[in-house]
Amino acid sequence: MSARPGGSPHSPALPCSCSFWPSTSSAITCVTASIRARVRRHFVNFGTEFNGKKVVVTGAAGIIGGWIAAAFAAEGATLCLTDRNENRIKAIRDELPGTGHLAFAADLTDAASMTAFAGRVADEWGAPDILVNNAGIYPSGFLLDISIEDWDAIMGVNLRAPFLLSKLFARQMIDAGKGGSIVNISSGAARKMRTTVVPYCTSKTALDRLTKGFALELAEYGIRVNAVEPGFIAGSEVSSLPDEHVDAVLGSIPLGRPSSRQDVASAVLYVSSEAAGYVTGATLTVDGGNSIGSQAVFQAKKKAL
Repeated sequence: MSARPGGSPHSPALPCSCSFWPSTSSAITCVTASIRARVRRHFVNFGTEFNGKKVVVTGAAGIIGGWIAAAFAAEGATLCLTDRNENRIKAIRDELPGTGHLAFAADLTDAASMTAFAGRVADEWGAPDILVNNAGIYPSGFLLDISIEDWDAIMGVNLRAPFLLSKLFARQMIDAGKGGSIVNISSGAARKMRTTVVPYCTSKTALDRLTKGFALELAEYGIRVNAVEPGFIAGSEVSSLPDEHVDAVLGSIPLGRPSSRQDVASAVLYVSSEAAGYVTGATLTVDGGNSIGSQAVFQAKKKAL
């Protein structure tokens, strides 16, 4: 068993969760295999609510982005996928149920690239209904060793990109006069400091505050803004974490298992839906209790009593 929250790089030194897939077609297929037959059994029944909805997902070549895109597509939505690797996101797009999905490459470290991406979406669709800011990078290193370039890259992808894309697409939603939903993919690391990934934790704490700020400012336009915190994900073919680390993490999760496709995607669908129509500025944590305390420590204390 192996897992990690990162993926292939935005730059060679920085593993990136928005490009989590190996380059093989079998790895891409593992996200969408049996989607048509199985996905509806596991998600909340949203009826036809998402039929025809236009959904933008960043970091769509990553494992979480792939799950989210597949779930929306299975509910009848039309997807626009973006990642730095255009061939990879086009392959994922082609596996999605439904038709009319888009896939555009964009560099989330570059403001001009993001602005051009938002413009292409507007040209093809007009304003989207839902934006999911999923892309993120998860480098590891001690603060004394991290370069300013790496720090800037982390903040650029994890915080600056959601800020700029939310601003760009919110403007489109406002001009269209139809409201919308923005979902930021955060992390329990926003509240639970972890050694060697302090910049990542810092970026996610800031993202949670950005979520609340946008929620406050966009409420008058009928645009809701929320965050979802996925849990630890096990089983990636591209993980570099040792098995003993994975086992230790799983042993500390109160509910005793890793996060699944259903856990993550259902949460994103929910906060995007009318069922959450009175929810904005919230952070929905879906991590099996991992961010609130260690099950291993609790059990050890029980035995000591």
